[in-house]
Amino acid sequence: MAANLADEKCIPCRGGTPPLTHEQIQPLAGQLDGWQVEDDHKLIKAFKVKNWLEAVDFVNRITPIAEAENHHPDLYVRWGEVRVYLWTHKINGLTESDFYMAAKIERAFIPAPAA
Repeated sequence: MAANLADEKCIPCRGGTPPLTHEQIQPLAGQLDGWQVEDDHKLIKAFKVKNWLEAVDFVNRITPIAEAENHHPDLYVRWGEVRVYLWTHKINGLTESDFYMAAKIERAFIPAPAA
């Protein structure tokens, strides 16, 4: 079994690197739970939380991870939800590091207990 994606280190893209192909994306995407691959270009996931404070708390857990990995997702924060968008801006596509970061974000998420 391959190492967990969340245990991998994001590698900064220096540009000129081709984005992953559909064939390269599929096995990586299969290791993520609930993430959507949009046009082989972006990873997107909406994380449901109980309220605004939990949404902000989740963002605050993502922030140090993004800084440590030097890989910064686009975040859309609203009451009851944090939507995460990941792609490598420099090449306008996906790299393995996007999948690593998605797994790290997944690991940081603490779902709300069932009501």
